[in-house]
Amino acid sequence: MQLADHFNELLGNTVNLGQVKLNLLETRVESIYRALKADPVIGQLILDKIPQGSWAHRTIIDPVRGAEFDADVMLLMAENSGWSPKTYIEEVYAALHRHSVYKDMPHSRKCRCVRLVYSNSMHVDLVPSVRLADGREVIVNRDEDRWEYTDSEGFTTWMRTQDQAAQGNLRRVIRLMKFLRDHKGSFTGTRSVILTTLLGNQVSTYKKLSDPGYYRDVPTTLLHIVEDLDIYLQAYPVKPSVADPSGSGLTFDHRWEQSTYSYFRDRIHTHASEIHDAYHAADKDTSVRLWQNLFGPGFKAPVVAASSAKFPATAASAGAAATVARPGRAG
Repeated sequence: MQLADHFNELLGNTVNLGQVKLNLLETRVESIYRALKADPVIGQLILDKIPQGSWAHRTIIDPVRGAEFDADVMLLMAENSGWSPKTYIEEVYAALHRHSVYKDMPHSRKCRCVRLVYSNSMHVDLVPSVRLADGREVIVNRDEDRWEYTDSEGFTTWMRTQDQAAQGNLRRVIRLMKFLRDHKGSFTGTRSVILTTLLGNQVSTYKKLSDPGYYRDVPTTLLHIVEDLDIYLQAYPVKPSVADPSGSGLTFDHRWEQSTYSYFRDRIHTHASEIHDAYHAADKDTSVRLWQNLFGPGFKAPVVAASSAKFPATAASAGAAATVARPGRAG
């Protein structure tokens, strides 16, 4: 059975990153940005900040207990002709090291970003991005001291287009699949950008034209996208190329190995069967049990508010009892 209300409960109270944490993330990113803008060395080069990755795509989920959640932020910077590519990361790192607050917080240089860690909470990856004189928008590969072409905004635009085509349910399906990966230990090793791309690629306006209800709710969208992905993967025993859907001309092929792909392919095949059985179960109890086998005890009916003692109970009011609103986990 579909049990769309159970999926809303699962997403709202188990899977989604809470609104309090999202607000905290936004506040902290704004504070970091203001600090870098005020830095005496690189402040004049800082032009803007743009969320990217799961934060921008609205596919960020609550982390496994005890783990940090993270967010990627593109830090737009003006070109300094005297700097090599890796200098941008070195200078952002140095600016944090000069700051009265951030100098005492863990911060480190990665290949493509500077990471700032908030203890037992979260970390923010600051990704310097530069628009070169020839018009190219690039990020830094610090390890090789070279530019890498990217189009993170194009990826985000593609993601939003696919999500709209799936009636807002693609992002929810991606969160559910990330939950299986992170919290249930399924297909570990598959990076989020690949998972997002492969799931998003399955959204088809043609299928929606032939069946207007193809993406009508979360469980139906989950069923169709995972089954369609399984059909695609089964046609490729050898790892296929995964193109950047922004149209950058790049691929994500370097983000996983054949062994990782094979494991992912097998797990999606298993999940497609499990989702099919749970969705098409003839009775509710069997369906709930099968969905819980997949997603755990967070898959359950929403709590319904009791009738207010101020007004006498009637058949009409009892039938219209509202679901308790739970703060902090946006759809």
